[in-house]
Amino acid sequence: MKKIIIINGPNLNLLGKREPGIYGAQSFEDFFTALNDRYDSFELSYFQSNIEGELIDKIQEVGFSFDGIILNAAAYTHTSVGIGDAIKAIETPVIEVHISNTFAREEFRHQSYISPNAKGVILGFGLQSYELALQSFL
Repeated sequence: MKKIIIINGPNLNLLGKREPGIYGAQSFEDFFTALNDRYDSFELSYFQSNIEGELIDKIQEVGFSFDGIILNAAAYTHTSVGIGDAIKAIETPVIEVHISNTFAREEFRHQSYISPNAKGVILGFGLQSYELALQSFL
């Protein structure tokens, strides 16, 4: 059974409440429960933090033992050289995901420090972006 972890960055703990026009009305916890039910062939884990160093620590912790990481670094995508370097340093493949189409938003969101080190990038499909990333590990 493949071990996959979803790692979410800052403010994604507010999904379902935060800007529903952009991010939808479903909480991530509810979405994750449904995802677990649909994909019982995976051992799924979930981690969220608003703190950059905790995200780096988690990437390093699982980056040599898990089969895949689905990462939505949120705002840190556009600012964190440290998270980009952590992904470069590990062996586990990382799929970068975003709920919104970051290229349809503010220009500063067009830059990613994650993408150059990721196996792939999926964005703009709402919460389904995570499911599409998960399917890439099938």
